Amino acid sequence: MNTPILAPAAALVLWSLVMLFWMAGTRLPAMSKIGMDLGKAAPGGRGQDIDPNVPPSVAWKSHNYAHLMEQPTIFYATIMILAVSGAATDLSVMLAWGYTVLRVIHSLWQATVNTVSIRFMFFLLSTVCLTILAVQALLATI
Repeated sequence: MNTPILAPAAALVLWSLVMLFWMAGTRLPAMSKIGMDLGKAAPGGRGQDIDPNVPPSVAWKSHNYAHLMEQPTIFYATIMILAVSGAATDLSVMLAWGYTVLRVIHSLWQATVNTVSIRFMFFLLSTVCLTILAVQALLATI
């Protein structure tokens, strides 16, 4: 098994947990400040139901955490295919690190500045990395 390709995926997992703690660390105090009590939350409530009631900069972190649970799932599957098949190359590893670094930058941008046009460029560049990795994974399996 080609394990160097797994490091960027492991790093993105860890980064996702950093974002989870950052989100909680900003959301819980913001909820307290406006008098929201989790113990009195309506059944079936969801995190995004809170977003209209907290400052946008607080909601941005939860939005980013949700984003880290979306497209990166494709990244994790792609990385596993390349690792298990033994088809990961030096280029694959570089692209995987590129994807991870761009997603971290995307997170930092969205959580702090959140200019959508800039954020979209980070997303687009990371998607290019992922697309090339996915093509490599497909070629490794056919």
